[in-house]
Amino acid sequence: MSTATTPPGPARRPARILTIALGLIVAAVVFYVLKPTAEPSAKDGGAGRPAAASASASATAAAPSTSSPAPAAAAAAKPSDRPMIALSDAFPAQVPDGAGGSFTKVGAAVLKSCVEPDSVGPVLAGHIARSKGCVGEQVALYKDDRGNQFNLAVFTMKDPLDTVHLVTRLGAAFDDYEVGAQAPPPGSGLRTLPPDSGMVQSFTGQGRAMVVGLGQWSDGGTRDYQRLVERLDPLLKAVSARVARYETTP
Repeated sequence: MSTATTPPGPARRPARILTIALGLIVAAVVFYVLKPTAEPSAKDGGAGRPAAASASASATAAAPSTSSPAPAAAAAAKPSDRPMIALSDAFPAQVPDGAGGSFTKVGAAVLKSCVEPDSVGPVLAGHIARSKGCVGEQVALYKDDRGNQFNLAVFTMKDPLDTVHLVTRLGAAFDDYEVGAQAPPPGSGLRTLPPDSGMVQSFTGQGRAMVVGLGQWSDGGTRDYQRLVERLDPLLKAVSARVARYETTP
């Protein structure tokens, strides 16, 4: 698993901001509707839509025919043809924070594409355009017990080499935020942070999937960046481990 973390320092807010809303539509702003954490997850990772943590092309598997055994069909399938991991499997409702508390999922969503203009910046969009293809992107917003905000985004590429390339390039550009932060939905109890809020970011890669983690203090403060990186780390590792487990399971 490859990992890259931006060094602590003044963080610049992403040019593209992904706003998450639960059933609320406001004119002139793009909203992605998250599945409430209490909602059944039967549609998580649904066919034809990108899924988060690590799978690939989302297609409903056809029942094996009597003339073609299922094992043979599975063996013939390309890795990029695997169904994507379910949204709920990629982003669990709660994750231990390693200090006796937990991260709680505020919401999660499957985006229409990997290059939604309010989700990624132009540099990342360019890398994806030059790749062998991106299966999809999933995003989630978590909070900890103190109201700090943590964004996760998982990009599933068709070629694992593209994942390595993305993690390497984005991790090296420590002062460039190419993955959009998510504004909390109404009723979450979280503040909508201003554009100049401090932020840290980290990247991991496992198989075809790049996992991006963003961390912000509850008040958007520009301080203690190393501590914020350490605060983000357990959540990023937990989601990355779930992605890796799916990627390595036949």
